[in-house]
Amino acid sequence: MRNCVKKLVLSLHLFSVIILSAQHLDAKATILKRINEPEFQNRVFSVIDYGAIADGITNAKPAFDQAIQECKQAGGGKVEVPKGNYFLEGPLHLESHLNLELQEGAVLKFSSNPESYPLVLTSWEGTILYNYSPFIYAYQKENIAITGKGIIDGESSDTFATWHPLQKEDQLRSREMNHNSIPFEERQFGKGHYLRPQLIQFFDCKTILIEDVSIEDSPFWCVHLLKCENAILRGVKYDAQNKNNDGIDLEYSRDILIENIRFNNNDDNVAIKAGRDHEGRAMQMPSENIVVRNCAFKGLHALVIGSEMSSGVRNVFVENCTYAGYVKRGVYLKSNPDRGGEISDIFIKNVEFGEVLDCFMITSNYHNEGFGFPSTINNINLSNVKCEKANNYGIYLKGYNKKPIRNINLNRFKVKETGRNPFVDFAEEVMFKTVKLNGETIKWNAEKLKQNPPDEYDY
Repeated sequence: MRNCVKKLVLSLHLFSVIILSAQHLDAKATILKRINEPEFQNRVFSVIDYGAIADGITNAKPAFDQAIQECKQAGGGKVEVPKGNYFLEGPLHLESHLNLELQEGAVLKFSSNPESYPLVLTSWEGTILYNYSPFIYAYQKENIAITGKGIIDGESSDTFATWHPLQKEDQLRSREMNHNSIPFEERQFGKGHYLRPQLIQFFDCKTILIEDVSIEDSPFWCVHLLKCENAILRGVKYDAQNKNNDGIDLEYSRDILIENIRFNNNDDNVAIKAGRDHEGRAMQMPSENIVVRNCAFKGLHALVIGSEMSSGVRNVFVENCTYAGYVKRGVYLKSNPDRGGEISDIFIKNVEFGEVLDCFMITSNYHNEGFGFPSTINNINLSNVKCEKANNYGIYLKGYNKKPIRNINLNRFKVKETGRNPFVDFAEEVMFKTVKLNGETIKWNAEKLKQNPPDEYDY
């Protein structure tokens, strides 16, 4: 009788998974229909016509700024950057209805002088504050693009990137401001502080396109969409090897398409976030309706959700992706009991990895810290996910003792070689269907899979 009940429960769970998956395929199609590319007036403003000298030495920023303003005053168009090396003594602040086109052979190289970057409203690791301007920045703009086969070079490996060991005091100060709800205008960093700026940031912008450019040597995160809506990131290539050189960070953003990206960056490839702790929960602005497809992963982690996700992350679709090299973790969902919020309705399909440390990992206790606000992690679905080798775990799923993770579904999940048996703890409604590790089919058995990992696991 007990076995019959178990079989009935499993059948009902499987049926609900099938129905839910079908519903979310419809949701993905609806999302894609909403996402539109920006359109621009047929006007061209060449930076050469405004005095830019492409010798890599002369400051071209005044010419770029003038071309941007002329484009704005004319009602929009293309700011054209012909082949050549352009040195910029400070950031570019983009305007609405503008396409910054970097033609093939064009290289932007940015100044290493912090005093050339004014303070702007931005965010840092999930906390809104004033800091050095991102090198390319747009605030409350719409219908905006960066396109072309040129290169955006942050020139930061010997300058801003060296601030990483100096940032701890400011990092902790920013978090205290978050926890104490200090007004934004009082959160002033910049000179005398060591929070590195992002390379490209769109803040509170709509209808965005970043296409085909190459990104190198970023000071911090490479591309950061903060409170943005309706964006396409397509065909971008990376060679960004500094600390915290995340490829794409989505924060409080919705209706996003990421496709045909070739990653090679020294941190997360795609990181989906939604604010930190008190501020994130108060914002009530989840990152949602995100499609990632046809990408090649290489770097630290391929797809990450969290750890700053206090407003929630939902409706994420990742499909038809492969690898360009090693990543530490393939699919990585992370939170802790400081965050709150929810990660739900995540669908990952037809994805391959080569060698990794861990293939699929969820932790509700990131860095083994925090209390009072455990996160909800629910309805996570992986289908036809393959990995050649996981040096550590093929599957590591650890919820929080007061709030288990729920409804975790693996269907056709295969890791040819793993260093450890799978580990699952504080998890409910887990389904394994055709799960193979080291050539062995793994059946769902809560007690068998609950083994003792190291007390201090390297998250």
